[in-house]
Amino acid sequence: MNKKTVLELCMSPDLGGLELYMMRAAKALKDDFNVVSIINENSKLEQYYDENYQYIKIKKSSNLFMFAAARELAKIIDARHVEIIHMHWTKDIPFVVLAKFLSKSKPKIVQTRNMTMTRFKNDFYHRLMYKNIDLMLPVTYQVKEQLETFIPVDIRPKIEVLYMGSDKPEMLSEKEVQSLKTELGFRDNSFNIGMVGRINEAKGQHLLIKAVDVLVKKGLDVSAYFVGNAMQESYLDGLKQDIRNRNLENNIHFLGFMKNPHHFYQICDAVVLASKRETFGLVLIEAMQVGTAVIGANSGGVVEIIDDGETGLLFENQNAQSLAETIDKLIVNPKMLETIANAGRQKCQKKFSNELQFMELSNILKAL
Repeated sequence: MNKKTVLELCMSPDLGGLELYMMRAAKALKDDFNVVSIINENSKLEQYYDENYQYIKIKKSSNLFMFAAARELAKIIDARHVEIIHMHWTKDIPFVVLAKFLSKSKPKIVQTRNMTMTRFKNDFYHRLMYKNIDLMLPVTYQVKEQLETFIPVDIRPKIEVLYMGSDKPEMLSEKEVQSLKTELGFRDNSFNIGMVGRINEAKGQHLLIKAVDVLVKKGLDVSAYFVGNAMQESYLDGLKQDIRNRNLENNIHFLGFMKNPHHFYQICDAVVLASKRETFGLVLIEAMQVGTAVIGANSGGVVEIIDDGETGLLFENQNAQSLAETIDKLIVNPKMLETIANAGRQKCQKKFSNELQFMELSNILKAL
């Protein structure tokens, strides 16, 4: 039986959970499909590919000037006999639909929906876009409800929820844990909190800084470590000034981008996700997978991952005082910390492993 050809596409120039998921999907599907990845000429994803995986770089400017790029994509679709385009970035919808119009093959379009939807899509432009998408895979049931609410039924693609998952992590030995703690400046007697993600206001780094300030003023030894690239240097500069104003230079640390944060999660006492509106929360899954306790804001897809008080703890969204109180619960109750960490790992193994989720994705694409 001939394999279908799937084109995995993400033209985002950034590097985060959305972009990395595309790369992982491309690699996971290669045994069942002929897979080609399409990435932005300026993409940071190229470093994750090698000679075993096919990828093509396309130069794409703004949506107003994308005809040439869409024509190039259409030629690739026809030359490779692409039957399915699996796209990941919402901003790529017009680019992919235009390429479908320009192609002879007219492949099916599947979108993994990582973003929320907040308004009706009943104007001419959106009706044209969505009636040309065959299947949408929202990453949470909350997003599914939004799609069903805001996309008119007569143009609405088929919708199936497909959670993201986490790769089986490489676990560090106790010696390796201690070595990494020393390398990154972790203090043994401090309660060390990690936060991973793009450094911007929506991710809530400022909330964790305020929470640490509350805890330090209570006499607790707490440190926070931020992993990720700054999206706006002005926001990062503001954070650093706030840290200086609060005299927290010894408690707050910026570590920059890490290609594989799984090792970092293993040396943290807890990992916090404080985003204002997080559609899913892959960071939580990755931390739970290695047996680290997690804390998340009680909004968005986070509430589908964390069972409050069982597999993690929730705090009131955008409330630094609530975050501080939630962290305090784990500091003063090591038994709770251990119990939550173990339960989180077990939930991930049963529900959020990449192996299970990509197996389901493969079955979904085969059925198209």
